[in-house]
Amino acid sequence: MNLAIDLAILAFAVAMLLALVRLLRGPASTDRVLALDTLYVNAMALLILFGMKLDTSMYFEAALIIAMLGFVATVVLAKFIIRRDIME
Repeated sequence: MNLAIDLAILAFAVAMLLALVRLLRGPASTDRVLALDTLYVNAMALLILFGMKLDTSMYFEAALIIAMLGFVATVVLAKFIIRRDIME
């Protein structure tokens, strides 16, 4: 089980690196928003894997907070791209 968790951590770390490259290079703003969304989902999965590896629930709570903040950030950025205004 430890080997599977270690390989999954490596895979998610590589996925985060690729999402970071897309976030920095993305030709369009929509690409950057999707890369940011992918980045926070991968960070959340990485924290859950760390929690499983270290057998602690602290990482699960941190993953929940990242999920909530990431969802709000994605909605705000999508609204900004569509309307070019955040406040109504």
